[in-house]
This record gives sequence, C-alpha cells and structure tokens, in this order.
Amino acid sequence: MARSVLVTGGNRGIGLSIARELAAAGDAVAVTYRSGEPPEGLFGVRCDVTSTEDVDTAFSKAEAEHGPVEVVVANAGVTRDTLLPLMKEDDFTGVLDTNLTGAFRVAKRATRGMLRLRRGRVILLSSVVALLGSAGQTNYAASKAGLVGFGRSLARELGSRGITVNVVAPGFVETDMTAALEPAQQEAILRNVPLGRAATPADVARVVKFLASDDAAYITGAVIPVDGGMGMGH
Repeated sequence: MARSVLVTGGNRGIGLSIARELAAAGDAVAVTYRSGEPPEGLFGVRCDVTSTEDVDTAFSKAEAEHGPVEVVVANAGVTRDTLLPLMKEDDFTGVLDTNLTGAFRVAKRATRGMLRLRRGRVILLSSVVALLGSAGQTNYAASKAGLVGFGRSLARELGSRGITVNVVAPGFVETDMTAALEPAQQEAILRNVPLGRAATPADVARVVKFLASDDAAYITGAVIPVDGGMGMGH
C-alpha cells in the first residue's frame, strides 16, 4: 500500500530528486514549494516553512489528498553566505529560521499523526559543513549542525513509538546553487573530495529512499554522510 510522504522544498534540486525517487518506489508523494510552480506529476502545496500556519496547511492538504503522513523529509533550506564581520543579524537568524526552526515546525506537525499511527520516518537534510565547517557559512553551518542535535534528541523521544529519525548530510552536490559557483571554486572544492566528483541529487535521494524503507527499520539517530569522503573523521 502506498504511504503518504511529504517532502519540503521538493520542486527542484535534491528535494525534487527525493520526491521522484520515493514516488517511483510506489509512495504517494506531496511536495512543498515556496516559489515557482509545483513539479509535474507530483501533488504540490505552496508553503514557507518559516510560517507555522503554512506548514499546518501543507500537512492538512497532503493528508486530505493521500492520508496521514508516514514519511516526512525536511529538505527546505536557504543560504546567505558572507564572512561573519560582514554578516547582518537578519542573515544569521533568517537562515536558522528556515533551515533549523523550519525543520522543527515540519517535524512537530508530522509527529502528530505518526504518534497516532505508531510508525513513521522523519528524515532531516543536513550538510557536510555541519561538522566540517565552511568559511563564509557560519549561519548555514550552525543551522545544519543544529539538525544533528535536534534529530538525535527527537530519535530518543520517538523510538518507543516505532518512529525513526535520521539525518542525511550531503557534500558537494550538482544543483543550480552549486552551478552558480566559479569553475575555480568548484575545482577547489572537488580537490577535497576523495571520490573526485560532485554528488548527483540522485545519490542523495537513494540514501533517503533507503532510510524511508523497511530495510532501515532498525536505524535511528544516525547521521549518514553522502559526501564522497569529503567530511571523513567528522
């Protein structure tokens, strides 16, 4: 039977790849998007994860369409990169509000139904920079590191109810965001990747699909790197 799945930020890049991977596996997938149009073939709901009201509405619409959400993927995120002495306070708090507090809003709303079902999968999208660090990304790294502590604490809260919580930490991924980098910047990053290439969104999506599957029923509180070895030792 198809499970009801919600992927935030699922209209492009990694989120879209995750949504399509889960849909291809037979799940009924809804995606949220803040701007643009919903992806073809998927149930789309406009939602800004900085709004609790938006998040609640998105879940209500997904539930009306597909039933209680059994798998949630908190993927929506933003960057506002700049060195700390030049960073405006809004650039710091704004990134945390979307990436970390947004995931809190999404997970909190998701667990309401999962606790009734006594089953569920919560998957949080972090980043290699959460533990490795990245100059010019103190705000982004802080938000993504916060997801690790948040996810592991939630895993301890929900484990007895049959709900797993895991964190996926991608490295350098081929997306519109990374394509905007200068070739020299991309080459410098790839020099630190033992596998010598960027990840594709599908590389990340397949790991998410595994964590959402029955095969991962005994995995919770894990941080799974999908970074080609970039963050080894962290």
